[in-house]
Amino acid sequence: MLEGEIIGLLVESGKTLAVAESCTGGLIGHRLTQVPGSSAAFLGGVIAYHNSVKEKTLGVPADVLEREGAVSEATALAMVEGVRRLLGADIALAVTGVAGPTGGTEERPVGLTYVALSAAPDVLICERHVWQGDRQQNKESSAEAALALLLRHLKGS
Repeated sequence: MLEGEIIGLLVESGKTLAVAESCTGGLIGHRLTQVPGSSAAFLGGVIAYHNSVKEKTLGVPADVLEREGAVSEATALAMVEGVRRLLGADIALAVTGVAGPTGGTEERPVGLTYVALSAAPDVLICERHVWQGDRQQNKESSAEAALALLLRHLKGS
């Protein structure tokens, strides 16, 4: 269970975590809070499903949303930096994507997901994935990818 190992490593290191979720709709936060004692490291999150929440709450610039779109590397990076600042966390995760089954385009197909990590003072990572599942599978794959990215970071690899 990734989340159990993650919470253990966060608590051991004295680090805190925040999340910004769009296409996963709170699944990452749910998985983390299933771990007893997670409140020692997990501060909380923002489900930024609508662009207005990405912009007003997380500080994603309107021109980024307009130019790059809600499902883009630039948006994922702005979301992750925004939630880390907003909640005062040491580390943050963000996920934005097209879960499906509708909403995809040729340039942004169903299953396209960006997963970002920010860690003080100067770590900023973004991964691009394209899942092939149905809506639930795409959400689960996105949450798993975000948690795997975090675990790799915490282990220093």
